[in-house]
Amino acid sequence: MNFNRLETFVWVATLKSFRKAAERQCTTQPAISNRIAALEEELGVKLFERDSGPTTLTTKGQELLPYAEKIILMSQQLRMRADKVALLSGMLRLGVSETIVHSWLPDFFRALHTMMPNLDVEITVDVSVNLSAGLLDRSLDLAFLMGPVSEPRIANRELCSFPLTWVASPSLNLPNRALQLEDLAEHPIITYARNTKPFAEISQKFKQLDDFSVRFYSSSSLAACHRLTLDGIGVSTLPFSVVSDELDNGSLVQLETTWTPSELVFTASYPNAPFNPVAELAGNLAVSVAQEYSSPDHHKKLSLSTKNHN
Repeated sequence: MNFNRLETFVWVATLKSFRKAAERQCTTQPAISNRIAALEEELGVKLFERDSGPTTLTTKGQELLPYAEKIILMSQQLRMRADKVALLSGMLRLGVSETIVHSWLPDFFRALHTMMPNLDVEITVDVSVNLSAGLLDRSLDLAFLMGPVSEPRIANRELCSFPLTWVASPSLNLPNRALQLEDLAEHPIITYARNTKPFAEISQKFKQLDDFSVRFYSSSSLAACHRLTLDGIGVSTLPFSVVSDELDNGSLVQLETTWTPSELVFTASYPNAPFNPVAELAGNLAVSVAQEYSSPDHHKKLSLSTKNHN
């Protein structure tokens, strides 16, 4: 039995679309239709209803789908057991939160290339809510995002967390004392995009101020938030790891405050069916890289490297 035809059967059933399955398998829609027709002829059954509207499985197709998924799973696991990881190829559609871009993502890609040198990667940098949607509609194979994604179809691996800290440019001349929300609200609050967990928490907290009209400068770009803060446009709460260099050289100051938002918790999340060995292996690798990045020894090495460079 042709493995590609079985794999196509599973993807069409999962995505409920011949067109999306063609995009996922980097081929044409007629090629997908031909594979399904050949598989139906081989099995002697009709797998899909082809009437107008969404592509749906026939009763027989629903019965046979779990068997096709199991064959694909066993085949992929066989390759992994045979230590053929380096031979895995194709495309990994990876979604990444920008906080990860500014931390251990380069280390991850170096390790990924060593593990799977034949792999192509398509990177999408976006806010976590959009990355989560990409996983659910299968336009992404794996995402490093603020998680977990609360869907039974999605596997979540804990990656890392980033404490947040309030920072500002020295040019704002903020008082050298514990700052209340009222003190911060005298300046624009530079923060994450409105459709993110950090913005929801921060805006909810500042709503407690009765006599203050709080101005939020929100952005989906962490780099933009960083730049605006450096230029003294307002105060912001950013991951400590993102601003550590500026705190060291004095271009930003860390503010003592009576309240700080919750730390950002990230997961490596990927659909658990159909089984995708590349996504699972890359997710496991990300966990290892993130743990190494978060270790005290890693930060000690970075500190020594910076001192030697200076």
